Amino acid sequence: MSIEITKVTAHIGARISGVDIAKPLDEETVGALREALNVHKALVFDDVHLDDEGQQAFARHFGDLTTAHPTVPAVDGAANVLPVDSEQGSANHWHTDVTFVLNPPQASTLRSITLPPYGGETLIASSAAAYRSLPEPLRQLADTLWAEHTNDYDYAVPSEDLDEEKAAQRAQFTSITYRTAHPGVRVHPLTGERGLFIGGFAQRIVGLSVGESRKLLDLLQSYVTKPEHILRHRWSENQLVLFDNRITQHYAVDNYDRQARRLHRVTVAGDIPVGVEGKESYAVEGDASHYTSVAA
Repeated sequence: MSIEITKVTAHIGARISGVDIAKPLDEETVGALREALNVHKALVFDDVHLDDEGQQAFARHFGDLTTAHPTVPAVDGAANVLPVDSEQGSANHWHTDVTFVLNPPQASTLRSITLPPYGGETLIASSAAAYRSLPEPLRQLADTLWAEHTNDYDYAVPSEDLDEEKAAQRAQFTSITYRTAHPGVRVHPLTGERGLFIGGFAQRIVGLSVGESRKLLDLLQSYVTKPEHILRHRWSENQLVLFDNRITQHYAVDNYDRQARRLHRVTVAGDIPVGVEGKESYAVEGDASHYTSVAA
């Protein structure tokens, strides 16, 4: 095994070379990649030659796969592959994938399919670095907070942009309403690191009004999105990015003039988040058992 790991920024991101992820990987290689993911949070693989089946096979090295999404259709013939397509809009909103369900994915893979001639970067932020940078009084407060995450708001299609087609997209995205209470600070099950577990689906702090919640969430979110905590990934052909969904947020930059941009996403089933005091997340509304198993 000759894996080379090249750090990209101080807090997040590494470029991986010396391994062909289109081939079956032995336990030693998977273990090395898992350790690199624990340390660097996001891994970039260049010059990969994968189809949908190959992307799914690679992701399975890290655990059982989820289906594509709880409410949004998969790629035809690939139940575990979600098309991230500019024709369906842009996820230019900071978020962690699918946190509105009880056990969001532990990891996500994104593979470049069609790229615009400019723009279309993906930003990935370390929520662990964000937590470490909090002033002590804010850190102590964050440790005690719980937030309700839901898909029933305008993340998918902003209300002011609704036309008939986009209204249908929004109706599909919210066809099953999910609400889940997660700890504001999540303890990573493998590393023990603490990270802010909020993002765009977190709409209310438990015990606070919506207005009070927004102010506090915005304050905490400002530490996640500090430039020092972000990997700005500029896509190239034949690339795959693997990131730890338990301790990152990401954002698709909408700066490509509505030109064609398409990635394929495959996600790995996750565990139920646990907070600082050892309490697990709990579902308020919505059953996602058709979407994901629960990782041990």
